[in-house]
Amino acid sequence: MTTIDHWIGGRTASGMSQRTSTVFNPATGAPSAELRLASASDVADAVGVAEAAFEGWAQSSISKRAKVLFAFRELVNNHVDELAALIVDEHGKVFSDAQGEVQRGLEVIEFACGIPSLLKGDYSDQVSSGVDTFSFREPLGVVAGITPFNFPVMVPMWMYPVAIACGNTFILKPSERDPSASMLVADLWQRAGLPDGVFNVVHGDKVAVDALLDDPRVAAVSFVGSTPIAQYIHERGSANGKRVQALGGAKNHAIVMPDAGIDFAADHLSAAAFGSAGERCMAISVAVALGSAADAIVEAVTARALAVKVGNGHDASREMGPVVSAAAQQRIKRLIGTGEAQGARIAVDGRDLVVPGYENGFFVGPTVLDDVTTKMDVYQEEIFGPVLSVVRADNIDDAIAIINANPFGNGTAIFTASGESARRFQRGVHVGMIGINVPVPVPMAFYSFGGWKNSLFGDKHVHGPEGVSFYTRAKVVTSRWPEVAASAGANFNFSTTAR
Repeated sequence: MTTIDHWIGGRTASGMSQRTSTVFNPATGAPSAELRLASASDVADAVGVAEAAFEGWAQSSISKRAKVLFAFRELVNNHVDELAALIVDEHGKVFSDAQGEVQRGLEVIEFACGIPSLLKGDYSDQVSSGVDTFSFREPLGVVAGITPFNFPVMVPMWMYPVAIACGNTFILKPSERDPSASMLVADLWQRAGLPDGVFNVVHGDKVAVDALLDDPRVAAVSFVGSTPIAQYIHERGSANGKRVQALGGAKNHAIVMPDAGIDFAADHLSAAAFGSAGERCMAISVAVALGSAADAIVEAVTARALAVKVGNGHDASREMGPVVSAAAQQRIKRLIGTGEAQGARIAVDGRDLVVPGYENGFFVGPTVLDDVTTKMDVYQEEIFGPVLSVVRADNIDDAIAIINANPFGNGTAIFTASGESARRFQRGVHVGMIGINVPVPVPMAFYSFGGWKNSLFGDKHVHGPEGVSFYTRAKVVTSRWPEVAASAGANFNFSTTAR
């Protein structure tokens, strides 16, 4: 079986730790590789390499950095299918969805290619007699990204292209469940001309995470994952003086108004709930159906759930693959069962799905639960599986109140033909990303991605303008170039007026 090592200083490195974990193929349930898990000393070695590389990279011209980014963009674009295949093998999502993931990551690389424009500062001439003021932004130093299993290419690409373009060096700690794509990315960075040590990959578990959070040489940490871990990352990293952005979990709702096109809404709800087996932080897991729309949307979504083609992600005829692990499969099935026990009606039950030829795979079929209430476990917990819960409400104000009472605030959507309803919704919900007849409102790379409430710890979203701000800090310079003979002496007052 293959052993997957770390990538430190431009080469693979086994490190000192003898601990490993097993990587599985979710479609077959079979092990595919052994992954080395870093010790604290292994992480310290990687940080030291990144720290040594920082001075040279930070002092490189922004045009040189842009040149490397453009070369990296071309290499990633030429290896989309290879990256997608690795995602399918270790995450399980279907190949077309994996290709889409890489494409969304590419958009962030393309955004970062514009770093000469993104890092332009401000200049004010003659703020006082013979005095000018200007500002610019500098990189932080060594920064780290701790990323989840569900988007092993896209989510890291929310972080490192921007961080590296700004002049930082980067240590990526990807998920232990699907690490191979990160190793290919490391190779592509090197082929693009990135100096050794600027991009590093350290595999590991809590030992590696804590080492990154505690090392004083790491200036900032970006994280995407569950809310409890996001809160832990934020608290521990912040206590150690680091800048932290930690994106947590989600419970995304979509309101279906009586004036919505039922077929349109059902098509997009099904895709948003069951795409990638529901393992998306922006998946719609709750449909809030209003009045006369409720029965119609349940019937329409039920028909579409039953028609979803589930199987191995390498089969082009499949629309949904397995979930990532046996533990995830069992947890999702348990939550469906508790929903039924607590009074929900199962319109479509995916617990007993068996895919011929893949009987040991980690499959759960599309599931629709009707008559769900906000008191049920299936509503309160983040399922992270192909389960759509339908909650019924009388009017839009009640629907908005349901969304605002939820502790998560990542993404939300409304299906309606009414501009008035859409505007009331977008102004009334306490959520970071909003879709109007768009169920998965992930913003383009030139906007920033992030939620509210328990979906984000820290004050900066990822990529886009806030990403540039997160990975840099400002300097403001006030300058005067007087003629030596013209000096009139120092002013002992703190000047508040123009001179």
